[in-house]
Amino acid sequence: MTALIAPAEATDRPAHRDPNVLRWLAAYTSSMVGDSVYYLALSWAAVQAGTPTQAGLVMTVSAVPRALLMLGGGVIADRFGPRRVVIGSDVVRCAAVLSVAVLVFVTDPGLWPLAVLAVVFGTVDAVFMPAVGALPARVTSRGQLARVQGMRGLGMRFASVVGGPLGGLGVALGGAAAAFGLAALLIAVSVPLLVSVRMRDLPADDKATAAGGTAWRDLVAGLRYIRRHRVLAPLMIAITLGDLGFVGPLNVGLALLADERGWGAAGMGWVLAGFGTGAGAASLLLTVRGRLPYAGHVAAYTILAGSVAIGALAYAPGVAVAVGTALLVGLLAGLSGALCAALLQTQSDPAYLGRVTALASLAGLGLAPL
Repeated sequence: MTALIAPAEATDRPAHRDPNVLRWLAAYTSSMVGDSVYYLALSWAAVQAGTPTQAGLVMTVSAVPRALLMLGGGVIADRFGPRRVVIGSDVVRCAAVLSVAVLVFVTDPGLWPLAVLAVVFGTVDAVFMPAVGALPARVTSRGQLARVQGMRGLGMRFASVVGGPLGGLGVALGGAAAAFGLAALLIAVSVPLLVSVRMRDLPADDKATAAGGTAWRDLVAGLRYIRRHRVLAPLMIAITLGDLGFVGPLNVGLALLADERGWGAAGMGWVLAGFGTGAGAASLLLTVRGRLPYAGHVAAYTILAGSVAIGALAYAPGVAVAVGTALLVGLLAGLSGALCAALLQTQSDPAYLGRVTALASLAGLGLAPL
């Protein structure tokens, strides 16, 4: 089965000791923390400016352009290079958030500017997300991509833990305007860091492939490439089924379970904390371990074990057992998710990575409402 490292690359400098990779990680983490602060600021400002229903609409309008334009964003990432696209996306997102921060500070603009910001953010995300997924293969060797996925997972967990309190502090000190300004600053920090990151050249064959024709032909070529690939095609199906069977049902099921058992919001929060801790431990394990042979087998086993653990949550007699079970779910799901992401990285030709990442992201985003 597929391994996440090539024997010839086993002597590469470990990614967690590579200054180039660490600069990329700092840029990525800063941008993700800025995203977390932005979403908190947007939700707070929307609630203050309108009804709860209107605030909910503002929070969801960004999902439409993101889903509709995601595949096109993958083509753009492959055509222009992921670093250039990520830098441009961060500049646009920073400028949009900063503009709304100034507007909220000087006047009471109502919901319309917030809705426009959400649409702009979602549109840029359609380009940003595929480019972010394609970037690791350009900053490190193929043999270090599994470790980089673990590092990326740690960055995401850090952002989810730190972003909320930072956004809340910004709102407490200066209202929504201060929180928007803080989000813009954090996103802006990522730009000079990304500029300093060295990119690896594409192999000659990939450069020829990246030249492409029209954007439509590039998109069709990318979908055809995935469909014919012996690893990527079944992996996409596995990722899609995993998102369909895990994210929505578990979130809704956990809320219903907490209500039925009388655990309350506090109990549900502890269960979610257990899940987050397990997922963080999985990312740390992959970061430290780095080399994982037979990754396809390991991913399959962790998916099966995680499925059993998810089902066991329904039979947890109390909060303590549910937290322990959720920690196991997070560990197994986090490990299988990171392995699937690393397999996407190692099995894709770099010239197609933007389109591959776009399709994988669209599978999750598109199926979330279903």
